[in-house]
Amino acid sequence: MNSQNLLNIAVNAIDNKKGEDIVSLEMKEISDMTDYFVITHGNNERQVQAIARAVKEAANEQDIEVKRMEGFNEARWILIDLADVVVHVFHKDERNYYNIEKLYQDAPLESHGQVVY
Repeated sequence: MNSQNLLNIAVNAIDNKKGEDIVSLEMKEISDMTDYFVITHGNNERQVQAIARAVKEAANEQDIEVKRMEGFNEARWILIDLADVVVHVFHKDERNYYNIEKLYQDAPLESHGQVVY
């Protein structure tokens, strides 16, 4: 499966659980570790966990290995490593604090297969 298809699976799972302000950053030219970062947030711990669980389940349904999932119990910042796509599910307050989008502001935004600069 290519990274674009994997990105779509993750974004659809997030969207199905009402993840807010979904942003995909193309990391191919910035990082050797992954092709995309997906960043979203939920408004409370239960929603953050539901989003992360949905991403993991969607990956498992497609026989995609979840390399690592960290932060699930605390539900403030859950990182889901799918190799070519790394998903960051934040609690709203934590997302504002860490502001990953600004940290990687040189990365082009990916929006459903269309690169937006």
